[in-house]
Amino acid sequence: MDVDKIVINKLKEHSRLSADDITEIRNFNFAPRELADQEDLIRQGDEPDKSVVVMSGWVARYHLLPGGSRQYLSFHMAGDWPDAQALFLDRMDHAVCAIGEALVAGIAHKEMTRAISRRPALGFAIWRETLIDAAIFREAITNNSARRKPARMAHLFCELFYRARALGHVRDGQLQLPVSLIQLGETLGMSIATVNRTLLELRASRAADFRSGTLSVHNWSRLCALGEFDPGYLHLKKQPR
Repeated sequence: MDVDKIVINKLKEHSRLSADDITEIRNFNFAPRELADQEDLIRQGDEPDKSVVVMSGWVARYHLLPGGSRQYLSFHMAGDWPDAQALFLDRMDHAVCAIGEALVAGIAHKEMTRAISRRPALGFAIWRETLIDAAIFREAITNNSARRKPARMAHLFCELFYRARALGHVRDGQLQLPVSLIQLGETLGMSIATVNRTLLELRASRAADFRSGTLSVHNWSRLCALGEFDPGYLHLKKQPR
């Protein structure tokens, strides 16, 4: 799918776009870039002059900690605009890297700013994208600090699966999610031993399983109950099937 169609479909999930807004997006000059596994797209402290859309694969936001370990903040799949907020920030307070091989397409901030001045409704849609990101961050804080470990893992899987269904990435109840168990632990604040124990509990519930980069959801309702998942914070206009 062309990058302009990906952007249009993504913004339409939460915002109304007029024909003129869509034409403006189609006139964007996107520059593709291939990323290797773990390659940084943006580093903490960078002063970016462009934002990117994920064309294929996955990228992740993370904080690099003083000891060299990482705290993963969010994961983003094809169709996501993981650093739209860079348009509004002078210096990045987090990094973005590829999880597995990925293809992204960048657009210069100057071009985006000119487009927003012409089409304010498009600017509101991009702004709403950043606000939904903020909502995901708030939910992650609650998830990691207030939920038991099985609920914590179930909630993360619910969120990723729900977002992926909305973007058309789920096939036969499965989502390809190239996240290692170490990265899963760095996301949820768990040791690798705790990650393995928690995965065993999740499998025993027969709600879902995660093996070799594939998330399989067997009972969506049960998984939502385990993760105390309410998708309202994602602010999607329509419910994914």
